[in-house]
Amino acid sequence: LCFRPPARGFQCAARGCRAHRSPGGALVANVLRNGSVLLQWGLRHWGPPLPAAALRGFALNCSWDGTYTRFPCDSVELGAACRDYLLAEAHGSVRYRLCLQPRYAPPRPAPPAQCVEFRVEPAAMRDIVVAMTAVGGSICVMLVFICLLVAYITENLMSPALARGGAAAGP
Repeated sequence: LCFRPPARGFQCAARGCRAHRSPGGALVANVLRNGSVLLQWGLRHWGPPLPAAALRGFALNCSWDGTYTRFPCDSVELGAACRDYLLAEAHGSVRYRLCLQPRYAPPRPAPPAQCVEFRVEPAAMRDIVVAMTAVGGSICVMLVFICLLVAYITENLMSPALARGGAAAGP
């Protein structure tokens, strides 16, 4: 049993996503710009192939580092057909460690878990910086136009009046 339809063929695009691989290569965490994480995995990286009938599912465990302590996340049991999992709301600026381990029917031993570590960028802060940059740029453009307008008024409107007044006061 999986919680949602799988995202088959998903590829992490460089602009909107960062991919982090486990050392064994079986688990990939695709950290998306919206703060969610799509985990993908395959069985071929876990060592010698075992019969598919013996696979009972997967255990997903995670933890994340807070300011002063490490917090465990809820453990999730996934079905044997699952090959991805969406962590919808990851906290920004937090270091995550996710571990996935296949579960096989006895007497087969479970292979070691594959773990991946990553940090999610704070999406809200990035959006604020982009908005502030856009507003700051607009203000700079407006200031340039105001300065040009003041220079134009000073040069073209004020100078002729002074010139006429200065000629009348002469000889």
